[in-house]
Amino acid sequence: MRVLIVEDEKRLAVSLARGLTAEGFAVDVVHDGLEGLHRAGEGVYDLVVLDIMLPGMNGYRVCSALRAAGNDVPILMLTAKDGEYDEAEGLDTGADDYLTKPFSYVVLLARVKALLRRRGAAGASPIQRIGALVVDTSTRRIFREDIEVTLTAKEFAVLEQLVVRAGQVVGKPEILEHVWDFAYDGDPNIVEVYISALRRKLGAAAIQTVRGAGYRLVAA
Repeated sequence: MRVLIVEDEKRLAVSLARGLTAEGFAVDVVHDGLEGLHRAGEGVYDLVVLDIMLPGMNGYRVCSALRAAGNDVPILMLTAKDGEYDEAEGLDTGADDYLTKPFSYVVLLARVKALLRRRGAAGASPIQRIGALVVDTSTRRIFREDIEVTLTAKEFAVLEQLVVRAGQVVGKPEILEHVWDFAYDGDPNIVEVYISALRRKLGAAAIQTVRGAGYRLVAA
């Protein structure tokens, strides 16, 4: 899952990014509303954490502009303000949830996961069965022939991209786009490293290589 943080308090933004990255999310950070609107409008994010008080364009206007453009990405609004009016205004512009500063990171993480689960509930079940594999994307647990397999956060993030499109070819650029953040400029072959690790843990036949196209998760 890829998350965009739009927050002008740089220390807070970095802290949130580190925490979410440790949970296996790919995280991008911007510090003003106009850049946030531009990035979110690209449509590659699974969730946006959006501060209200921002330079360039405030969070209310960013949220309204995204919704007016038909962008339904889940939005968690952050604000130093407090009171029912502010919360109502944030939700009226199309935000999905609201968190008042100061807040616990544990609470923010729970809200993020809840929003992603809610969005997933509108589509596929969080429990996916592909041959001998059972993958629960809500709890991030994987079983192979009823034996639990332990993956790192990044390994799971790569697998998740294959799971949600099981049986279809997923290109390396798509995996990079959703699992590594916008600033990543390393070797794109890093995807192959993680695919190899997943094959060792899940069975070599579970992930097929489609030459020139990408990878496919199959029942094996």
